[in-house]
Amino acid sequence: MKIPRRAKTRPARRRRSPAKPTPERARRILDRLEEAHPDARCALEHGNAFELAVATILSAQCTDERVNMVTPGLFARFPDAAALAAAPPAEVEEIIRSTGFFRAKTKSIVGFARGLLERHGGLVPRDFAAMVKLPGIGRKTANVVLGHAYGMNEGIAVDTHVLRVTNRLGLAEGDDPVKVEAQLMKLVPRARWTRTTDLVIFHGRRVCDARRPACGRCTLFDLCRWPSKQAWANGDKKPPRRAKGKGTR
Repeated sequence: MKIPRRAKTRPARRRRSPAKPTPERARRILDRLEEAHPDARCALEHGNAFELAVATILSAQCTDERVNMVTPGLFARFPDAAALAAAPPAEVEEIIRSTGFFRAKTKSIVGFARGLLERHGGLVPRDFAAMVKLPGIGRKTANVVLGHAYGMNEGIAVDTHVLRVTNRLGLAEGDDPVKVEAQLMKLVPRARWTRTTDLVIFHGRRVCDARRPACGRCTLFDLCRWPSKQAWANGDKKPPRRAKGKGTR
């Protein structure tokens, strides 16, 4: 009786564990992003802290491009906190309608303006705790305003791009913006907090797209724990590994 030969089986490949998030790894990633996106900046057009705060509130569930189309008309009609605080809600709603959720956003920006007027004489405070107590202002908006209008590194603004990219890179874990911000603040020097948001957002928009990340041209490919096979299937090619000693600052 012929005994069938046993099929050879290959041992299962062990998945490489993702690199641990460390300050050194975060520095290398940010340095490369700085080289790749030297023009990274806050995309919301503004002339002062008040305008930036209002624009940031309007940017929820809306593109920055759309907000930039709306705010010139809004600020021409209501140029400061006093004017916006006294604005007829229906008129504000009509101006900002195209940003979506215009009724809720009108309530937020008018409430914000009234809060500024009542508590701070119409001026945006240079204090994080005071900022987040104002109507319509959360951690993200406070970080954006204090960082870009006043040059203060009080935190790292975490939006959908920052959540996605930092999770893919293995710098943070989870979908809670507050928890992700806390994780990033432990890795990134305070002097780079505001800049981190700009760099990561630009990378998320230009390269690390939610549905079709361009892994084949990503400067962080060899540092990423999430190289997308789906991206290669869509036409991207796997880039060569970086030579040792080059670009690994």
